Amino acid sequence: MSHKLIDEFYWREIEKQKDKKRTADEKYNEVVSWSHKARCKNPSVFDSLTEWILDDSEWTDEKLAENEQILVQGVLARFKLQNANLRAYLKELEPSGVVNEAVFKALNIFDDELSGDLSTGSRSNEQLCETVAKVFADFSIMKERSVREQIAGNKTGPYGTDGVVSFGYIQYLKGSDAQVQWCLFMPDSVKRQQDGFKVEYFEYKTMPAMRFIGKECGDHESMEWRKELFATLEAMSDYKSSFDYDVLFQHHYGKAVDAERWHGFWGRFMKADTPVPEGFVHWDFVTDDSDTPYLTFRSQFAFATFSGDLKAMHNDEGTDGGRMYDVTRNTILGQGVNIPYPEIYWTAEVFLNGCDNWSTAFMFSVAF
Repeated sequence: MSHKLIDEFYWREIEKQKDKKRTADEKYNEVVSWSHKARCKNPSVFDSLTEWILDDSEWTDEKLAENEQILVQGVLARFKLQNANLRAYLKELEPSGVVNEAVFKALNIFDDELSGDLSTGSRSNEQLCETVAKVFADFSIMKERSVREQIAGNKTGPYGTDGVVSFGYIQYLKGSDAQVQWCLFMPDSVKRQQDGFKVEYFEYKTMPAMRFIGKECGDHESMEWRKELFATLEAMSDYKSSFDYDVLFQHHYGKAVDAERWHGFWGRFMKADTPVPEGFVHWDFVTDDSDTPYLTFRSQFAFATFSGDLKAMHNDEGTDGGRMYDVTRNTILGQGVNIPYPEIYWTAEVFLNGCDNWSTAFMFSVAF
C-alpha cells in the first residue's frame, strides 16, 4: 500500500470563502451531497485497508515506520481532523435548524474509536479493545499477524453487509464513518422515498418477552392456507400478547444476507412460552439475548405505520426490501439508532387489518 490510498477516501475540504453568500440550507445541502458521495466510495477503500493490513509482505521491519505514518498519522489523524472541521461547521449551522442533531453523537462515537476507545459504540469486544490499546501504545506489535488480523478483520463489501468471520478495528471505523454519512443524507432520502404515501406514525418499542409462532411461507401457500393458520392462532386467546396483528416475520437465521437467504414466516407474536401447535415453528423474543443457547431475537424494534396510495406503498421496484422496509430502515439510520445486523437482525411486515388486506405497517429490529 502506498500513501496514495489515503487519498482514495472521499475527504471533505471546507472552503470558507464560498460560504459567505450562501444560506444555511445551501451550506447544509452541500454537506449532505458530500456525505452521499463519501458513502458510495469509502466502504471499498476501507476494504482495501483491510487487504493491506493482512498482506504479510507489507509488514516487514523496513516498512513498519512508513506503515505507522500511513495508518496512524495518515488515515486516523485525517479522519479526526475531518470530524473536527465538520463538527465545527455544523455547529455554526445548528441555530438555523437545518442540522440533524443525531450527527453529533455519531461524530463523537467515531472520534472515540479513532482514539482507540471502542466502548461507546453499538458493539462490545473486550479482547479487541485490549489489542487496539496495545497497538496505540506500541505500533511495532503490528508485525505479528495475529495482531493485524484483529485490527483488519474481514472485508464487508461496498454496502457493509457481507458476512465476516472476524469483525476488526477497521470494521468499527467503517461503520462509524457510514453512520456519520447516514445521519447527514438519510433524512432527505426518506422524504424523497415517500412518493404517493407517507409515514403516519413512527416510534421505538421495547416489548416484554414474546414468542413468535407461525409457518414458513412458500409456493404451497394460498389465502385459504393463511386464514387457516391465523384461525388457529386466533383461537389461542389466552396466549395473546399486546401486539396481536397478522405479520410476515422475516430474517436470515442470524447470518449475513450473502451467507443465508431470506426466510419469511406468517404468524403472530404471542405471550412468552406459549405452547406451539403441531406443525408450527417459533422464535423467542427476549429483553436480554446475551446468554441464550439458541437463536433468539430482542423484543426491541422500530414500528412505523403508513398511509396513502397502497400501490405506491407496495411498488418495490428499485428498493432493497420494499418501500416500507427502505423508509423504516433509513429513518432508523438517519437517527443514529443501531440495527443489530446480522446476528439478531429481523423485520416484519404488519397487516393491521388482517392478512387478506394490504400491509400498512412495518417492524424493524433495533438494539439500544
